Amino acid sequence: MRAFGLEKPLGALSYFPWRAKACLFHQQAVCTLARMNFMATQPPAPPRTPRVTRPRPDDGDSVVLERRPQKTQPPQMYRVLMLNDDFTPMEFVIVVLQEFFSKDRETATQIMLKIHLDGKGVCGVYSRDVAATKVDQVLDAAHSAGHPLQCISEPVE
Repeated sequence: MRAFGLEKPLGALSYFPWRAKACLFHQQAVCTLARMNFMATQPPAPPRTPRVTRPRPDDGDSVVLERRPQKTQPPQMYRVLMLNDDFTPMEFVIVVLQEFFSKDRETATQIMLKIHLDGKGVCGVYSRDVAATKVDQVLDAAHSAGHPLQCISEPVE
């Protein structure tokens, strides 16, 4: 080493800088392993129980508020109505009632006749989102089949 003008010999880390990183990694691994070993050999600590406080004696000036249970309202229901027109075939209306409203053939035929005779008929009663989805499904099916069938939803009174 003195041939190169160095008074002290260089350590191994100065010749091999990657060894410094390897030593640091080794120290971290040993610490992690020691922590894991400690956790595995020590029994778990018992859970902390909350401190119980006794109520103070009442001097008569206290006000007690009672908690009332909240009563939630049921969701607003909507009727899905089909409107009569002179161009949509009755068989198509029956198929739509069976497919989108899960009606059997007889019930679908009765609803179709109600639509035909009264100008509109109730297909079902649903929450707002479900009713809107049913209306969209019926309108899309009618449009793709080339029929002018109309379907609406209105709130139930």
